Amino acid sequence: MKQDPERFAKTDGYKGIWYFNQPSNDEYRYKYSGGLGTYCAKHIPLAYYAKEVEKTFFCYGGVPKGENRLLHMISYYDHRTGMVPRPTILLDKQTDDAHDNPTLMLDDDGYIWIFSSSHGTSRPSYIHKSNRPYSIDDFEFVQETNFSYPQAWYLPEYGFLFLHTKYVQGRRILCWMTSPDGRKWNEAHRLAGIQNGHYQISWRHQNKVGTAFNYHPSDAALRPETPQGRGKHPQDAKRPSPQGVNYRTNVYYLESSDFGNTWCNVQGEIIKTPLEKISNSALVHDYQAEGLLVYLKDLNFDTQGNPIIMFLTSKGYASGPKNSPRIWRTARWDGARWDIRGTIESDSNYDTGCLHIQDDGTWRIIGPTERGPQPYNPGGEMALWVSPDQGRTWIKKSQITRESPFNHTYARRPVNAHPDFYAFWADGHAREPSDSRLYFCNQSGEAVRRLPFVMKGKCASPEFVE
Repeated sequence: MKQDPERFAKTDGYKGIWYFNQPSNDEYRYKYSGGLGTYCAKHIPLAYYAKEVEKTFFCYGGVPKGENRLLHMISYYDHRTGMVPRPTILLDKQTDDAHDNPTLMLDDDGYIWIFSSSHGTSRPSYIHKSNRPYSIDDFEFVQETNFSYPQAWYLPEYGFLFLHTKYVQGRRILCWMTSPDGRKWNEAHRLAGIQNGHYQISWRHQNKVGTAFNYHPSDAALRPETPQGRGKHPQDAKRPSPQGVNYRTNVYYLESSDFGNTWCNVQGEIIKTPLEKISNSALVHDYQAEGLLVYLKDLNFDTQGNPIIMFLTSKGYASGPKNSPRIWRTARWDGARWDIRGTIESDSNYDTGCLHIQDDGTWRIIGPTERGPQPYNPGGEMALWVSPDQGRTWIKKSQITRESPFNHTYARRPVNAHPDFYAFWADGHAREPSDSRLYFCNQSGEAVRRLPFVMKGKCASPEFVE
């Protein structure tokens, strides 16, 4: 861990990391790429509204001026003044890999906790705590360890329930551990490890934490190609060929209402962990049988505590029109079954947005569903979609961004989202390295603000984007 020479220095503006993964040797250049300061969907949460001080705190993957090296950045938007301070540099992660982006959580006393991820086991991960409540000026180093895709939830009267991933011989194993105070942690318990592992998304509703996940089949799970199809299974002919970790399918769901002591499926049946079989009672839908890949986007709850999972399905991992249609879907537990719907389409597997559930029952999606300047690459133009009937139909209320030079990517939902800071994202050129700027918008999508790229004073007002 490399601290800035001036410990927890401020930087002169909001500059996001640019990142690419897996060159594709075609016009799209990469499997995915772009301004990924708010990447990835499995890093949860990145923003948190604290009504006690009327500030939305957020973290992101930033860079120093003139370099593309990952710095963990912390800041806030002050809803009373409409201004942001210079962001704080928490640490230099000494990589350009956006998988190492941080996440945050606030405890009941207002202390800000930062969970600094690592992509696999080659680099360490860290936990920091602010030295003062609701302050980003300095932080205490708590622990050096190793975890990926951090998702820490603070539960009043309990402490931290920390969902994360461990890389074990290349497999992505879902784990959880708990701590009453963020300092003393129990050993990590395995939640799921089906074949090559999983990606997961999670959220909290009161003292319940839910997680939705897909799985990566091992090559052995898919039979070799033959002239007659792929073996004797009636659905085998539909299944895509193995692509290693690029192959991800199915949707599963588990939840815990007792601080991780037990995990249940949505019907409340206690599940023995870790899950290791493809077919199990946590399965929401078998997309493997339909030959579809699953990209998880967001998880939320209605006012009764029923989960709603948002995800995208696709016919293949590679960029381009051949794997369309790419459909945004929701799976809602209606008390008796999973109600799965989906009509919105976009052009990249990595188009990522957030799902808000209003108290009046209205659903809102903010995400890059509209064709951007680099089509079929991650992101595009941001839009606001509204559903009055629990995902059965969607109405595009507005296109939030227009005529952008770069694709907008990875719109993220704050905890306790304030109507004036409802989604948080970055932009960047999706086919070549570029500067990346950070944005947020309000609930109606009518006010988009860009965080200042260069600041002269200690505080500045975000710029409204026409």
